[in-house]
Formats: sequence, structure tokens, C-alpha cells
Amino acid sequence: MEILFVSHKFPPSTGGMEKHCYELVTGMEKRCKTYRLIYDGKKSRLRFFLSLRRKIGKICRAHPQISIIYFNDALIASFCSFPKPRRCVSYVVTLHGLDVVFPSRIYHKYIFNRLNFYNQMIAVSSATARHALALGIDPEKLVIIPNGVDVPCTRNRPECVFRDWLSTKQIEPAGRKILMMTGRPVKRKGFSWFAEHVFPHLKEQFYLIITGPFHHKPVWSEMLVYLLPRKMREKIMLFFGYFSDERRLRKVISQTPYIKHLGCLPYSEIELLYDKVDAFLMPNIPVEGDMEGFGLVCLEASACGTLVFAADIDGIPDAVRNGKNGFLLPSGDAGAWIGKLNDFTHNAGAYEPYKARFSRFTEGNYSWGQMVDAYHDIFKNLGDESHGVSGDG
Repeated sequence: MEILFVSHKFPPSTGGMEKHCYELVTGMEKRCKTYRLIYDGKKSRLRFFLSLRRKIGKICRAHPQISIIYFNDALIASFCSFPKPRRCVSYVVTLHGLDVVFPSRIYHKYIFNRLNFYNQMIAVSSATARHALALGIDPEKLVIIPNGVDVPCTRNRPECVFRDWLSTKQIEPAGRKILMMTGRPVKRKGFSWFAEHVFPHLKEQFYLIITGPFHHKPVWSEMLVYLLPRKMREKIMLFFGYFSDERRLRKVISQTPYIKHLGCLPYSEIELLYDKVDAFLMPNIPVEGDMEGFGLVCLEASACGTLVFAADIDGIPDAVRNGKNGFLLPSGDAGAWIGKLNDFTHNAGAYEPYKARFSRFTEGNYSWGQMVDAYHDIFKNLGDESHGVSGDG
């Protein structure tokens, strides 16, 4: 079995899709012969997309034993669905979330449904699968395989190490409990919503740390995109993954004490935060035409023994099982979030046993190895059944 992996989401770029693709590709490389056709960020993404048909053909001609072509998201798979499929090659694609619900009638009617020509579609969550089925995807070709999580190498670091680290970041909690959020500042993440509608109303004293890509000052692209009409601007932001919550978040942070955005951090420092903060938050809110496909960061935090409080929306419940490895709260319900976090601080001792219990559940039920094994079974079955479609390629 030889597989060609095609993706425009891969490290050093960061994000759930990039992590998923990296773990899948490197994991499959240990199991079978693989080839990569991956965007490296050195040239424009548009040029990469426009050259895909030629490059796929060239690789397949050079390696005629390739029996499976895998695409890491629906966007790139849809783009590559127009050329005639190659003989005796199975086509597989993973569906994440935004690549399914992107708000465009043209995309859904004329492009997305072409994925039904593929042999197999894999959704990262039941929520993603439901949206795909509602848009006409063949249920016989759709399966669900959740993402995995890295098991942390080091836990229970000395407090002095954490205090020294906080000092280097000019953070002085002064006895406050520390909350953490991480990710790209897009509206669905609910960062500014939480900072504006929940954080100021918590009875106990907290310090909120946010990590992930962030511009502390406006950049030229932000000023340019906000000159566009609202509907056009929103679609462009979704398509290119633009930081749609950044402007609002920047303003709220400037007006709210004890919130600090640290920008992108090395994963070793993220793990230190997971290990030492009092709770990790994922307060996603509903955004039309966008969705959270899974909720990988919740698994990462839970695996490190961090208490997780997350919104019960989109694909997050596939990652966070309420009472098993985290607590799910109603999305956009500020009162529910305020009440739960106040209860957490007033009854901290009652929550302490959950940390180890949640961590064990996450490690026992989610791993990248399990995910790769599930993909390998699908790839092997496609190869064994010789799923091919006619065409010259």
C-alpha cells in the first residue's frame, strides 16, 4: 500500500488541522510507503492550489504503485475533484468543520457535493458529520474518527519554576486563580465574549492568560479588510482564517485588568501552563458559517491534569465528555459560566479529584496512535477491495 498525502495545513503553521495532518502523516510513514505533497509556505497558497493537478499527476506517474490519494480537508479535496480521477486509485478526505459549513451556496451546491465521487470521507466529530450529511454527503461513505492527544512528558513541576516563568512574562497574579485560553482569535472561540461578559462578573479574583497568534497593534491587512462591505469581509475572514475577533479582543483587554495575551508560545511553555493553571477554558459561541470541528486543545489540557470548562457546541462534545474529562456549559450563556466558575472557586476542594480522573479518561480514550490505527484500517480496506474509478487522470 502506497499513499500520497496532499495538504495545505502542516507545521510550522499551528492549529488543530496542522497537528492532525502532522500526526497522521508521520504515523502512517511508520506503517507503509508514503509520499508528501504539502504546502510549505514558501510560495503563495494560490500557486500551490493551481499547480496541484499537475503535481499529483507527476507524482503518480513516477510512483505507479500509489493506490490511495489522501486530502487533509474538504477545501483542497473539492478543488482537486474536477480533474478526472485516476484509474485504480482510491480518494480519501478528512472533513474538519469550517471546510464543510463555509457560508457559500455556490460552494455547497456545485463544489462540496463533488466529494461524493470520493471513496471515503472521514469526519473528525459527529457534529461535522451531521453538517456534511445535511449537505448531501453519501452516508455510506462517511465515518467518524476523532483526533488524538499528546501525553505530556512532565507534570507537577515545582511552583518556583512557574513563578519564575510568570515573572519573565511580567505577570503578577497576586494570589489570584489563573485561567487560560488558547487558539486563534476568531469569533467562534468566544475570547472577547468571555472577557467582556463573564470575566468582569466573577466574584473571586482571577487572572486570565490567553495564548496563540495575536497582533497587539493593528496591522495593515486588518485596516484593509475592514474597508470591505461587512458580508464580503466576513466571508474573506472565514476563507483565509483571518483573526476576526482580534480587533474586539484587543479593545476589551485594554479595558479589563488582569487579562494578558502572551501571543504564540513554544509548546513546552504551553505544557507548563496546562500543568500549573487552575482551569482551562474554551468558551466558544455560535457563529453563522463557522464551527469548531473538534476541540483538540481541551484534550491537551485535560491530559495534563487541568480542569477543563468548555462550551457545549459544535464538535467540542466529541472531545469533552461532560463529567468524564471536563465540564460542558451552555454556549453563550454568561450566567451559566459565571455560576460554574464561582462554584469552582468556592468549592475548590470538591473539584480537585476531577483532575486525575479527567486526565486518565483522556489518555485512555484519545491518542494519536488510535487515530492513525483507525485511518490505517480504512486505507487497508480500500486497498484490499481495490476501489478504483475509471478515468485517465
